Amino acid sequence: MQITMVKKRLEGGAACGKCDQAEDLLKERGAWPRIDRVVWAHEDDPSSEGMRLAGEHGIDTAPFFLVEQEDGATVAYTSVLKLLRERLTAAPPSLRRDVDLDAKRIEELAMDLSSLTPQEVITWVLEHFGKDCGIAFSGAEDVALIDMAARSGHDFNVFCLDTGRLHAETYRFIDEVRKHYGLEIEMISPEPAPLRAFVRKKGLFSFYEDGHKECCGVRKVEPLKRVLGEHRAWATGQRRDQSPTRADVPVLQLDPAFSGRDGALVKTNPLAEWSSEQTWRYIRDNGVPFNPLHTRGFVSIGCEPCTRPINPSQHEREGRWWWEEATQKECGLHAKH
Repeated sequence: MQITMVKKRLEGGAACGKCDQAEDLLKERGAWPRIDRVVWAHEDDPSSEGMRLAGEHGIDTAPFFLVEQEDGATVAYTSVLKLLRERLTAAPPSLRRDVDLDAKRIEELAMDLSSLTPQEVITWVLEHFGKDCGIAFSGAEDVALIDMAARSGHDFNVFCLDTGRLHAETYRFIDEVRKHYGLEIEMISPEPAPLRAFVRKKGLFSFYEDGHKECCGVRKVEPLKRVLGEHRAWATGQRRDQSPTRADVPVLQLDPAFSGRDGALVKTNPLAEWSSEQTWRYIRDNGVPFNPLHTRGFVSIGCEPCTRPINPSQHEREGRWWWEEATQKECGLHAKH
């Protein structure tokens, strides 16, 4: 077996950071001697060997690895983590408690996990965190994650934020998912006193006049903060194509807004690179339950007063908080800073 690593050299001659990180990971695992040769793909030289190999194998990312097998076949890998696991007999990196929440390490792992399928990402996360990882359940993407988690064979938890304003169809859907997968779904409600004070002062529909953030803060953000404080990691169904505010969502990160049981909190977004079409293909192909509101034009579903159906030509988030500007359409659950 011969292994070739193809690294990218940027215009100007610098090596790409992702390639250097992959090399460092191989050295850290003692697998670097197993790499037989390194070739370069020069961005400003389409005739370079690495660019030629990328074209031959239909690969548009770097680094990548070509494994020449004894039978003459060549297998390409775009994930160093997958290469380590399948060819270099090294298990995926173990997260010891003394290093598992280190920002640099999480960034390195995110690089590797970004090349894996969502199923492989959620399996990896559950292998390391199990029931210390909570899957946040509200929409179709989240049930796809639940289905993947159930198929992984690992323990996990599911929670749902019950704002008290969800559609009746959504409440019935939650119970359908519970029965379908044989799950206990923890329903997290707002603290009564702050909610009572907010409604007494602002009424039930103040968000139409002064924005949704205050209401979401009471009904969603505070309950989420409370439940995440019991976990070390959580998984969401965020996708990069959902809205301008999610365009750079990473597959793995330290949560910038919330803390976990031991302090820092790992947040994973296994579907980050998937499109809506890919998500729904998975749902249809695997018989995953979905909210019946989706058949009535609702795409992104939240609280009943803040959600409406959209036309086929509209973006999915146009059905949420439609009276507000697109870059403001987050409720605080997925803050960037």
